[in-house]
Amino acid sequence: MHHKRSLLIAISITGLMFVLEVIGGIISNSLALLSDAGHMLTDIFALSLSLFAVKFASMPATEKKTYGFYRIEILTALINGVVLILLVLYIFYEAYRRLIDPKEVKSLIMLVVASIGLIVNIAGAFILKGSSRENINIRSAFLHIIGDALSSAGVIIGGIIIMATKWYVVDPLLSIAIGVVILRGAYGLVSESVNILLEAVPKGIRVDTVVGEVKRIDGVRDIHDVHIWTLTSGVYALSAHVLISDLLTSESNKVLERINGLLKEKFNIQHTTIQFECEWCSNKDVCVLDSKPR
Repeated sequence: MHHKRSLLIAISITGLMFVLEVIGGIISNSLALLSDAGHMLTDIFALSLSLFAVKFASMPATEKKTYGFYRIEILTALINGVVLILLVLYIFYEAYRRLIDPKEVKSLIMLVVASIGLIVNIAGAFILKGSSRENINIRSAFLHIIGDALSSAGVIIGGIIIMATKWYVVDPLLSIAIGVVILRGAYGLVSESVNILLEAVPKGIRVDTVVGEVKRIDGVRDIHDVHIWTLTSGVYALSAHVLISDLLTSESNKVLERINGLLKEKFNIQHTTIQFECEWCSNKDVCVLDSKPR
């Protein structure tokens, strides 16, 4: 509920700012301002997708979607990142045209609108900051807002320079700088989303460390066929074969409890699928993934 309220507020103020920047960009003939407005429009789309994802990610699992809808937010974050990259490419194209043929810019209007934009973006970033630490999808929206705030700050500086020097080439140069900042954040977002979709080991977790910790538990002789992946933001899963001593069923349950407790406490892995073995697994067909070269 907190995520939804934050996103709704951010969508509202970003929408109002988009309209203001489009009008201001047209009147002032500023590519930097219009680029920022385009980024605002992307933000509205991104924030709306994020709101959609937050709603569906909380839906319960079904017979066909046994993991629920957690991955919707990862797909949304990936779409956001790709859209940002496409936007940057367009900004670079327009900036190139203006570098060849600089256009006159009304710097005063540019300054006023950019200043309002900076205030709005700072407010939006403050609203989303807390949620962005615990949710990749909210973080993608937060990155959009931060990118806009940096854009607005750059436009303000550019407006001051143009007002003082009449160097209109500053406008497309600012657009390029804004694009580079946006591109950096978008690349990180796409990279992290792709890693999650490819079920890579979560950042900050090492498989050999997990294996070493589990092997120290009483009753555990070895652990193999270990796979660790991310279901969604902050939700990690693990599957493994654990070789244990020949124990009573009640004792093996205690070993399982100790393993799950360790994984949750030290690695924040809360969803586990663990198969106990009392002797080495000799069925290679069962361990297909482990038999492939790495």
